[in-house]
Amino acid sequence: MKFTYIFGPVYSGRLGHSLGLDLLGKRICSMDCLYCEVGKTEELTLTRKPYVPAKDLLDELRQWRDEHCDNLPDYVTLGGSGEPCLNSELDIIIKGCKQILPSVPVAVLTNSTLLCDSEVQEALMEADAVLPSLDSLVDKEFTKLNRPCGGVIVAQLAECLVQFSKKYSGKIFLEILLSQGINDSQENLTLLKEYVTKLQPHRVDVTTLSRPGAFSLAKAVDPDVRKVWQNALSECITRFDANGSASPQHASQKNAPPATVLQSATGEFADLPEQNWSAVKQCVLESLKRRPQTPSQLAIALTLPLSNVQRALDTLEHEGDIYKSEPDRTAALNTDEPFYSCQ
Repeated sequence: MKFTYIFGPVYSGRLGHSLGLDLLGKRICSMDCLYCEVGKTEELTLTRKPYVPAKDLLDELRQWRDEHCDNLPDYVTLGGSGEPCLNSELDIIIKGCKQILPSVPVAVLTNSTLLCDSEVQEALMEADAVLPSLDSLVDKEFTKLNRPCGGVIVAQLAECLVQFSKKYSGKIFLEILLSQGINDSQENLTLLKEYVTKLQPHRVDVTTLSRPGAFSLAKAVDPDVRKVWQNALSECITRFDANGSASPQHASQKNAPPATVLQSATGEFADLPEQNWSAVKQCVLESLKRRPQTPSQLAIALTLPLSNVQRALDTLEHEGDIYKSEPDRTAALNTDEPFYSCQ
C-alpha cells in the first residue's frame, strides 16, 4: 500500500530506525527557517487545526503495522512538513500510536514555538521523547535564521521549555543547528551554555546543514566549529556521572544512538534484505519528496546498498522525476556528493 502520511522507516542519527508521521500534509509551520530542508514555508501560522485528521493518520498506521509487523521501528516520530504541534489532535495521535504499536516509543519533533500553549504541553506529556530545537537565544540571530511567525519571542519559548521539562517524565533531546555567520557567535554560545545548564536535557545535539536549505543564505559551519559547540554544551549537562554514564533516574532512552552515528561509513546500516527493484525505486522517490539527499544519505536512511540507491537515482533522473542540485547550492555542505531533489 502507498501511504500518504507515513514515511520510512529511515535511519535517524538521533533515534535509530524511525517511522515518520506527517501531521501537516504540506509545509505549514510557525517558522520559515533559512535552513529548512523541506523548503520554504507555505503557510506561516500559530493557529492549531487538525491539518491531518487523527483518524486518517491512525488508519494508515494500522495498515502499516499489519504489513510490517515483523520489522518494527525503534521509534514512531511525529514530524512531517512543518511544526507537528500545530495539529490540534496531537494528543489523540500520540495516544493512538501507543495503542497501535504499544512496544514502540513515540517521539515528537518541535521547533518549540508552541510550548507556551498548555494544551500542547499536556499532549506532549504522553510522548516518550520530545526533541525541541532552539538555535539561538540572541534575538537578532533568532529572527534572521528562524524567521518566526509574529508574536513568537525566543526568551518566552525558552522559558516555557524549561517549565515543561520540570513536569515531563520522558526524554528531552535538545537540538541546535548552526549556520555560518548567523548564529555561530560567541554571544549565542555563552547564552546557550547558561541555558543548557538550567534546562538539563538528556542530550544536546549540535548540528549544521547537511542538505541544501530553503534559502542559499544558510551555510554549514566548519566541522571543527560544530565539535567545539558540541563539547562545550555537552559539558553543561550534569545528569551524568564522571564516567559519562547516565544516572539511573536520568538514563537515556536505550533505543537512542549517539548523535554522531550518521558520520559512520555509508553502507554500515545497509543490512536489510534487498527489496524488489520497483520498491527500491519508490522508496528513494518518496524519501526525496521529503528533503534533498545525497546517495550516501539515502543509503543510510533507507538501509539499502549504495549501488542500488545510485541505480534508482540514475533511473529517476533519466525519467525526469528528480534532478541534481546545482554545485553552487551545495558547495558549503562539506560533501563531494551531489544532492538529488524532486521536480
